[in-house]
Amino acid sequence: MLVYGKNVANEIIDNNIKIYKVFLDNNFKDEELMDKINKLNLKKFHIDKNKLDKMCNNSSNQGIAMDIEEYKYLDIKDIENDNSANFVVMLDSLEDPHNFGAIIRTCESAKVDYIIIPKHRSVSVNSTVYKTSAGAINGVKICEVTNLNNTIKKLKDLGYWVYGADMKGKDYRTIDFSGKTCLIIGSEGHGIKHMIHESCDEIASIPMRGKINSLNASVAAGILIYEIVKYK
Repeated sequence: MLVYGKNVANEIIDNNIKIYKVFLDNNFKDEELMDKINKLNLKKFHIDKNKLDKMCNNSSNQGIAMDIEEYKYLDIKDIENDNSANFVVMLDSLEDPHNFGAIIRTCESAKVDYIIIPKHRSVSVNSTVYKTSAGAINGVKICEVTNLNNTIKKLKDLGYWVYGADMKGKDYRTIDFSGKTCLIIGSEGHGIKHMIHESCDEIASIPMRGKINSLNASVAAGILIYEIVKYK
């Protein structure tokens, strides 16, 4: 996986993530970061800025990119074996990596125990997620599962109450989120799928006062996550 940017590079090194190659702009001059790279005896390639920009899909890279090991997901068994966990966030077919990165940041800051994503038809951990999460990805546990409905059933067997976020539901401020909680956030365009909606114990809604009838997925997640942590 290719990731880029100085902050991401520092986080990768500080968290002992395996690095295969480092690509540097010919004019890269961050002495502190270079010192870290040299101490690890990493393979370095100095290349033209235009070539580096092209490698990073013309995204801001601050003159550095790293080829690192693929992100290692956990699975539902990790949650089943974690008796201390009591708050998980499930993402139903989220598509935007910027939203995913923002939700990861919120989950890390709120100390959410696990994030659950489906293996197929969903955003996964990529370079944009690494950059948008601003280092938070190294402080969260992300589970990848084959089937969300089956996962919901397993969570219920573990004593979790499952709450879906949707426009048509109960005012989230009136819900008691005490106990083990699973919050489900739907995709940007379609929200929670019908089958997932039917599996929820309760639907939590954020009241809209203006003309807009819905919020960005990461904004809605932030509001609901911080309401839930009041009960934890």
